[in-house]
Amino acid sequence: MAKGSILRMPKQSAMERAARAAREFGDANDAVDQAAADHFGINRTDFRIIAATHVEGPLSAGRLAEAVSLSPAATTEAVQRLVAKGLLTRDTDSADRRRAVIARVPAVGETLDRFYEPLREGGFALLRRYTVAELALISDFLDRGRALQLAVAARIAGVADRPAGIRSSSVPFPAG
Repeated sequence: MAKGSILRMPKQSAMERAARAAREFGDANDAVDQAAADHFGINRTDFRIIAATHVEGPLSAGRLAEAVSLSPAATTEAVQRLVAKGLLTRDTDSADRRRAVIARVPAVGETLDRFYEPLREGGFALLRRYTVAELALISDFLDRGRALQLAVAARIAGVADRPAGIRSSSVPFPAG
């Protein structure tokens, strides 16, 4: 749809189009991450751990758990799986022998760079098409949308009305 025709759309239609585009953008991001997880033969949670070590570099076990929003026990279990698969290393911190340092193996980083470089390059090529004012608007929308999503996630995680017998914080909600 041409930019001029978007500007002539009723506001409700334009809002619905923007909401659909945002949802589809998120779905496309999920598809890329799922394809990468599938390549490594791991689940998405384990992939989040790999991605965190790729973006942030080596992390203490506690910092890694925090970065991927998992309990220390769940993080330890996932790290053990990933170390066994040869995707991560777990070493003792030379500065503090009580701490473990988790890092991705170099070949994993090279693979991730190869997978995600077309997105990085293509994304910057797309962004170059916009004016500074349009980029500020896009950034504002994404920042506010991210904050909204995190607030809703926190609300869902804190829901007190769980069905009888469910004690976990991960309550399945119907799609809708």
